[in-house]
Amino acid sequence: MTRQLQNYIDGRWTPASGPAGEPVQNPANGETVATIEYSTPDDVDEAVQAGQSAFEEWRNTPVEQRIQPMFELKNLLEAHQDELAEALVEEHGKTFKEAKGELRRGIENVEVACGIPSMMQAGHLPNAAPEIDETAVRKPLGVFAAVTPFNFPGMIPLWFLPYAVATGNAFILKPSEKTPVTAQKIVELVDEAGFPDGIVQLVNGDADAVNALIEHPGVEGVSFVGSTPVAKHVYESAAKHGKRVQAQGGAKNHIVVAESADLDFAADQTLGSAFANTGQRCLANPVAVVDSSIYDEFADLLVEKAREMTVADGLSDDVDMGPLISGPHRDNVLDYIETGIEEGAELLLDGRETDVPAEGSFLGPTIFGDVDPDATIAREEIFGPVLALVEAEDFDHAIDLVNRSDFGNASSLFTDRGSDAKRFRHEVEAGNLAVNAGTAAPMAFFHFGGWKDSFFGDLHAQGEDMIHFYTDKAIYIERWPDA
Repeated sequence: MTRQLQNYIDGRWTPASGPAGEPVQNPANGETVATIEYSTPDDVDEAVQAGQSAFEEWRNTPVEQRIQPMFELKNLLEAHQDELAEALVEEHGKTFKEAKGELRRGIENVEVACGIPSMMQAGHLPNAAPEIDETAVRKPLGVFAAVTPFNFPGMIPLWFLPYAVATGNAFILKPSEKTPVTAQKIVELVDEAGFPDGIVQLVNGDADAVNALIEHPGVEGVSFVGSTPVAKHVYESAAKHGKRVQAQGGAKNHIVVAESADLDFAADQTLGSAFANTGQRCLANPVAVVDSSIYDEFADLLVEKAREMTVADGLSDDVDMGPLISGPHRDNVLDYIETGIEEGAELLLDGRETDVPAEGSFLGPTIFGDVDPDATIAREEIFGPVLALVEAEDFDHAIDLVNRSDFGNASSLFTDRGSDAKRFRHEVEAGNLAVNAGTAAPMAFFHFGGWKDSFFGDLHAQGEDMIHFYTDKAIYIERWPDA
């Protein structure tokens, strides 16, 4: 059944007033999942005005009352988790297990936001000076917007929405036009949870809707997750218009496999990191920097294990990897594979030869060996199931190879030496670091890091950073001299 997607503005579901967008298709079989119209600047303006009107009462609602619908939202998300996961798979392609894991990480952010009453406390000091008491308080600011990507349509909206609303702001979500169905289902649950009209709203659209949000004088701040070029545009444009902005960009993360590592464990973790979500995630580690003393053994082990991976519809049983998001994106990944061959890397496992369904945008796991650190496939974000192996002379060389990247989103190390781990922690230039774990994914009560060209702004998603982003501090200075 094809779904007609709508905007959610001021407590009403209503069609967008712009042109029809591309149909939302299941990347496993090409079937249309939903149709969509794009929002115009007028639609965005209506949402902003509704948010501003709702904000005035919401900001003065006692905080323990503001979080009551948040508890209900947590319950609803958990009760509908399987339904949400199935819809997510149908529009994105990832496996059902991956979809459920993504939603669980999103729900964790709702749980953290339920603790806003404590997190918003800023401090008080009686007798800060003679006869003077001083108190710091946090105040909500107004209407905030988030522009979220296609690769985690369930989790990433929940990086922002719970914190914005619990701190007393109004919030507008603009999901990716490639995967808007999951976002609409989440907002339907928001509506059911009992938030006031205008506090949480959704507009569908493309770049025009994004720019309208960035430029609207009634929007106080913008959160963005996507590619680095667009993140730079959002950061520069939003800052130019006087807004708070956090913009998560792309990545080219590295796994370092030291000669002391447990190779079987490291291989499993490396494959999971590189090929989970079909490589379409900013925490994937698509480059493995391997100590020369174990390079051949580790490469053989990776190829052996990767050959056993099953590539099929994400709703199939016992599937390891689903399709890429679309045919055009698959073509782009195929171009990178050709570039890797042309630049002299050794194709150890060719995903183009993997047995996959005839329909859909499928591609099997691909592994390149003997990759030059300066090669295109070692430097540029591919966002697909392509793993590049780079040989390191020693641990010093490995750290240098990681830090040569323009990106600084994440990195992982496999070792049994504490001295290696300590150096890695202090010297690697990335915002999310893991030791003996393939994916450096922080829990919701920690911020999501990102350095260099992977992040533009000062305050990151998740955790305490979100409280700072969505509020500003004021100081009350009170003097009560003796009569």
